[in-house]
Amino acid sequence: MQDISLYELNSLVRKTIDLCMIDEYWVRAELSEVRESRGHCYLEFIQKDEFSHGIVAKARGQIWANKWAFLRPYFEHTTGQRLSAGMQVLVKARVTFHELYGFSLNISEIDPTFTLGDIARHRQEILRILHEEGVDTMNKELPLPRLLQRIAVISSATAAGYGDFCNQLANNDRNLVFFTELFPAVMQGNEVERSVISALNLIAERRDEWDAVVIIRGGGATSDLTGFDTLALAENVSQFPLPIITGIGHERDDTVIDIVSHTRVKTPTAAAEFLIHHQERELDLLEDFAARLSSEARNKLTYEVQHLQLLTSKVPALFSTFKAREELRITRTVMNLQGLSTQFVERERNNIAFIDNKLSTCALQLIEKNTNSISLIESKLASANPDRILRLGFSITRLKGSAVKDTSMLKEGDEIETTLLTGTIKSTISRRS
Repeated sequence: MQDISLYELNSLVRKTIDLCMIDEYWVRAELSEVRESRGHCYLEFIQKDEFSHGIVAKARGQIWANKWAFLRPYFEHTTGQRLSAGMQVLVKARVTFHELYGFSLNISEIDPTFTLGDIARHRQEILRILHEEGVDTMNKELPLPRLLQRIAVISSATAAGYGDFCNQLANNDRNLVFFTELFPAVMQGNEVERSVISALNLIAERRDEWDAVVIIRGGGATSDLTGFDTLALAENVSQFPLPIITGIGHERDDTVIDIVSHTRVKTPTAAAEFLIHHQERELDLLEDFAARLSSEARNKLTYEVQHLQLLTSKVPALFSTFKAREELRITRTVMNLQGLSTQFVERERNNIAFIDNKLSTCALQLIEKNTNSISLIESKLASANPDRILRLGFSITRLKGSAVKDTSMLKEGDEIETTLLTGTIKSTISRRS
């Protein structure tokens, strides 16, 4: 048997592959590594056993710069994802062998629809598990507090979206007051799951201090959203004891936590607007209730005063009529019974005195009862006093004496007056949003 060098052996392998495997093949595999260098993309493919999940095959691959310049934007635009480790792909490849670098796959095409299907299957599998566990709608079923002011925010401290969210809350048209605290978290990459869950755990330890949780992520590529599509994070969000509002800053697709959270909005600014509108609705209801209560109380008080005055005016006449009638009856009785003893006559006169005293007592009780009704109504009016509403942290803005409930009531140049607990601010409208 003739011996050959390693180079000769590898050359023979290369020639055999070049001769026997002249076609390109569509290959299904999982990416275990993706890296870029000098415009080229270098990949490592693996295949795992269906049951043991152990690796049963491995291969290197590359996409040269002239191909990668077109394949990358096409793949990311179609899937909304970057090529990354753990992703299932379908690639068109030519088998190559180099004497020094060995076996590899030269990639010419990537089918993004295959990866889209795998991403969708992954999300559906998570949602299926959550549904079977009976937790997929738990957060959605939590009621939003009527006073939604204390907000725990999960975001990156340096994210522009976090700044937009805070500015939007602070500069609302109705001067509503919100209290926020940032729980910093990584919002893209492999650390999203661990970081966001850690922030949720910190909030849960102080759950009585918060009305709701907002998870926001402003800007960035949609390809960075894979961290929000994990079972562990979805389980934490769906079972969290406070309502969670997500504004992760993308419109193309919902992540899994968008689906299981209480409310999903598109952007951090939209999350702030959601909170503001919720409070505006409650403030409108409160102002309307206060106005109706005040009106009804005034009407009731007027009616009771008039009723009391009427009763009071009738008491002397009724008393006089009754007294005269009784005196007449007694006089007739005396005249008809002149033969009766003086003792009987005296007893009848005592009856008159008793009746006189009883009528006076009834009249006083009736007056006291209606006086108490007036006091109760005055107490209700005091509880609806606007000053009490202002002490709750709200303010009232008026235009020409009327409360402003909608910005459409205002125009540039209008002079408005905002009443606070401790004073009044006059402003002129220069711009209306």
